[in-house]
Amino acid sequence: MNQIYIRNPKNPGGEDPKSFAFDLVYGPEIVQRRIYDEVAFPLVEAVLQGFNGTIFAYGQTGCGKTYTMVGDKTDEAKKGITPNALTQIFTFIDADKTGTRYLVRCSYIEIYNEDIFDLLGNDVEAKLALKENKDKGVYIKDLTTTIVKKFKEIDDLLTVGFSNRHKAETSMNKESSRSHCIFTIYIESAESKLVILI
Repeated sequence: MNQIYIRNPKNPGGEDPKSFAFDLVYGPEIVQRRIYDEVAFPLVEAVLQGFNGTIFAYGQTGCGKTYTMVGDKTDEAKKGITPNALTQIFTFIDADKTGTRYLVRCSYIEIYNEDIFDLLGNDVEAKLALKENKDKGVYIKDLTTTIVKKFKEIDDLLTVGFSNRHKAETSMNKESSRSHCIFTIYIESAESKLVILI
């Protein structure tokens, strides 16, 4: 495990340094594909085997979260985690010759000023309610989930949702999103069974 120790610069000898653990650090010269292969590819593989997975980008405005997650979709070398993950998912589904059937759906929400907005809904300004019940657990009432059958469909939805986000200028970023977004891909699979009645 990698660790970094940081001392309080105002009191360098007075208190124990704080330690922080990390897995990997990438410099600005690292290409997008390497980050995807080392960080996201194994997670997407696990999701395709039936596990839940989350990729979470965190940092101050202007630090590169959007570039890491989306990148430049027109340039293969600069594609971010999301388009690479979608390519991996649909390549896997298209190559599966076992007769397994797949249902892929997606949703896209924005949390802005502690309100939830559906970026794929008919009214992107309508505030959605967070609910909980014993069957579903925590869920968002009336959230749009859209069935997608190929990469282009889900990529188009990403573009629409991204354009619906709240944006405002900050001192550090002329077009900061000023919000938190969650793009969710739901993958369901069912094996085709041959039943012989005698």
